[in-house]
Amino acid sequence: MTSNAFSGALPDLYEASIAELQDGLVQGLFSSVQLVKAYLSRIEEVNLKGPALHAVIETNPKALTQAAALDDERKEKGSRGPLHGIPILLKDNIATLYEEGMNTTAGSYALLGSVVPRDAFVTTKLREAGAIFIGKTNLSEWAGARSISLPRGFSGRGGQTRCPYYPNADPFASSSGSGVAMAVGLAAGSLGTETRASIVAPSSRNNIVGIKPTVGLVSRSGVVPYSSNQDTPGPMCRSVTDAALLLTFIAGPDPRDEATLRQPGIVPDYMKALNKNALKGTRLGVPRAFIRNMKAIEETFNSSLDIFRALGAEIVDPADFPNGEELLASQAEKLVMAVDFKFGISKYISELVEAPTGVKTLADLIEFNKINADLELPGPFYTDQSRFTDAEGTQVDDAYFAALAQNFDLGRTRGIDATLAKFNLDAIILPTDVLEPRPTAIAGYPLISVPLGFQPDGVEVLPATPSPLHSQAPGIPFGIAFMGTAYSEFKLISYAYAFEQATHVRLQRKAYNDAIPRTQLAGVM
Repeated sequence: MTSNAFSGALPDLYEASIAELQDGLVQGLFSSVQLVKAYLSRIEEVNLKGPALHAVIETNPKALTQAAALDDERKEKGSRGPLHGIPILLKDNIATLYEEGMNTTAGSYALLGSVVPRDAFVTTKLREAGAIFIGKTNLSEWAGARSISLPRGFSGRGGQTRCPYYPNADPFASSSGSGVAMAVGLAAGSLGTETRASIVAPSSRNNIVGIKPTVGLVSRSGVVPYSSNQDTPGPMCRSVTDAALLLTFIAGPDPRDEATLRQPGIVPDYMKALNKNALKGTRLGVPRAFIRNMKAIEETFNSSLDIFRALGAEIVDPADFPNGEELLASQAEKLVMAVDFKFGISKYISELVEAPTGVKTLADLIEFNKINADLELPGPFYTDQSRFTDAEGTQVDDAYFAALAQNFDLGRTRGIDATLAKFNLDAIILPTDVLEPRPTAIAGYPLISVPLGFQPDGVEVLPATPSPLHSQAPGIPFGIAFMGTAYSEFKLISYAYAFEQATHVRLQRKAYNDAIPRTQLAGVM
């Protein structure tokens, strides 16, 4: 087979959809082995070499063997479905079988070599569907639980993740590796996790689609915890279609995660939400008071309101939260997250088969970082673990339960739900980058980010404080967020899809040249 025999028909891996790849596998244009080889080569090109994006923390030593087995199974028994033989990346806080050869560390050397009891629930669901996990993605260490002042996308094990749209650009929040990997086509799809903005912010910054589900729609069992009240895994992909497909597979009840047992009824097929006309007759609210400080983003967002109107939506602007100031002033979320992490991480470690470093508690992690400061706390930008030390002094007490009740009241009852009711809205829209993440985070409500635009070419390059990264630079992407009440994912996906199909923003600009991998399927065939 010559390398260019199929080149006309082969999908471009920078942008190839899961459906396109599955179609090529079904037609026999290429195999899963070839697909895995191509993606591993792409990772090799840009992850540690060249632009050193540090998006992937490690690759799966068994990926090619698994791909070969799935190719054989396809020949003998047929396909398992749309994910059969499709390469996926998982954030490094989502457990994969230790025997497979990859670690689950949340980016920390403290969990290196730890033996998980089983796959995470979401991993099991995707594995059963025939997905191949080709690697783990880098993240803000401990999903951001270690420090508020650390550069985003840094972990001891994985180094500093970088956005591929401008050299040394800030990748923007905890699931940064998944966002960066999707931006330049290092896999067909990925999962991230969100506690507050950790799926939607890196999706916005890296020009992809991220779905943060309602807390309780997708199981957290086997995911290194931050906050049991706010954590959720979710898909990060290049299109609403791919994200909806992954969500359909990973959603559902799990006896190991009590929150999922409160789901209303049967999980819908989110692929049925993909309706270009879904915005017709809807009322969308703009919480204008939350939008500030980003001129280019606000101008692009304001222009997009005409697109929504053209698609048949009525825009209510402003539709400000009745409790907006009180919500932003509240300190309850900080206490809840600190307590949740302290007790959640001890529980997670206690359920491991083995933790070779001997850590058992948050106090142990703080001490581990001090002893291994050269690995975990390298200067000058990565020395802080103040969230850890603040959390160490907390307790599950009356103040914690009061803070939790205040969160639900502010985020749900008097926040998102009150705003939807007051203005008779179907959903709330605002730019993802200027989004105040608190309402959806403390409510545990869904959020979807879709590409909206790019910072203009003449924009001043500004450093992110206090890190070596740039927060503002020419061509850096930003997204638009769709917010709704609990379990409104189907509606939000339909609105996001209609907007995406009308705009196709993602394809208007690619990553900077050196950050784009050159390997394509033809090169490995």
